[in-house]
Amino acid sequence: MLERIVRIITRYSMFQPGQRVGVAVSGGADSVCLLHVLCTLRPRWDLRLTVLHLDHKLRGEESCQDAAFVRALAASLDLPFEFAEADVSALCRETGDNLEQAARVARMEFFRQFLRAGALDRVAVGHTRSDQAETVLFRFLRGSGTAGLAGIRPVTAEGIVRPLLDIERPEIEQYLRDHAIDWRQDSSNASAAFARNRIRHALLPQLTREWNPAMTETLAHTANWAQAEEAYWESEIARLSPAHLTIEPHAVLLRIESLDALPLAVARRLVRRALEIAKGDLRGIGFEHLAGVLELAASAEGHGRLQIPGLDIFRSFNWLRIAPPAADNLENRNYRLPLPVPGAVRLPGQNFVIHSELFENTEVTKSSDLLYNGCVGRLDWNRISGSLEVRNWRPGDQYQPSGHTGVEKIKVLFHQARIPLWERRHWPVVTTGDAIVWARRFGPAAGFAASPGTRLVLSIRETGS
Repeated sequence: MLERIVRIITRYSMFQPGQRVGVAVSGGADSVCLLHVLCTLRPRWDLRLTVLHLDHKLRGEESCQDAAFVRALAASLDLPFEFAEADVSALCRETGDNLEQAARVARMEFFRQFLRAGALDRVAVGHTRSDQAETVLFRFLRGSGTAGLAGIRPVTAEGIVRPLLDIERPEIEQYLRDHAIDWRQDSSNASAAFARNRIRHALLPQLTREWNPAMTETLAHTANWAQAEEAYWESEIARLSPAHLTIEPHAVLLRIESLDALPLAVARRLVRRALEIAKGDLRGIGFEHLAGVLELAASAEGHGRLQIPGLDIFRSFNWLRIAPPAADNLENRNYRLPLPVPGAVRLPGQNFVIHSELFENTEVTKSSDLLYNGCVGRLDWNRISGSLEVRNWRPGDQYQPSGHTGVEKIKVLFHQARIPLWERRHWPVVTTGDAIVWARRFGPAAGFAASPGTRLVLSIRETGS
């Protein structure tokens, strides 16, 4: 068994010489075995071990006894001991997670604290091949795709390692008995209230008896296969993402034509990556959500909206926009700011700046210079009687752009110019009183536009991206 553990450590480069390694020890058989094995193997990599234990405060006195057991075990091996408590029940109430998920989140945060602070280089946890099989089966029953079927990773980017992942649970218990090593039994592991326990004690044994005597190994091989597939897709999507995803401060944009041109497998992966970037994780996101986004993209309708856990997705013309719901609330949408002349104002939450400048018109000024060219508008300063403000476009806004024969609703101009819905919300207009004198892209109002005879010209200019 030790040789197989050495092989997996070496295969995945879990440790480098001289590293500081935290060993997560709950007191159960797997984690106790892990600790003793790493104590035996530490001279090979000159490892400096520390025992980590988190009390989830779920089992009263039994949890306290577990902590005392692990503390004594660390002392008997002359190893440093790090202890913390987490109120997992309270965490469930705050997040809505079930106990198993909340406990896992608490443990991982406990481990990450040491890794982020640089106090440890790695944290070793005691997941086994039996855990891997249960995880793969559980995720399959839940409808996971290849990413879920990859199961438990031997090594994570943040530094979590799993040296026992090729060892089955019965082997571990036999090892402990052979070496007269005690461990603690967690009474909650026998409870049928937890789905994982039902898989461990009922479903997996039944499948092993009635369908495949090597079911645990088969499921572990499925995880290995899926991990290799995922490693390939990770590199491929990392290569494709810059060309297909536009990442903004609070949203991710996808062009519909770009998505349509891709094979379905690639499109699904790109959408999944976009959802992960926008949300921060993929919790609560399933196959049906990916299918819904792709259906929205394929719709003949130019506009649409889809809400999935933690995300609001808009279709407008040829774009999809994926963002957290809070990104579009009224509090961060509306703004109204004075525009000094001359001067500049930065639009809230954006990289755009509106500049105003005054200059005298001269005989050498060409009439073409007075026209709006996409980022600059020229107005007749003498036609403006009040102070100027910059605000975002509001429903119902209308004005007559220079060169148009009549008043136009800005909403109609948006549609004609195929401006996506989300870009409209922060769209700047410059006003004096109730009158719009300038709007981004559509230029100065006809009643305020400069002409060759204008003596004092107000330039409205926008910079940024």
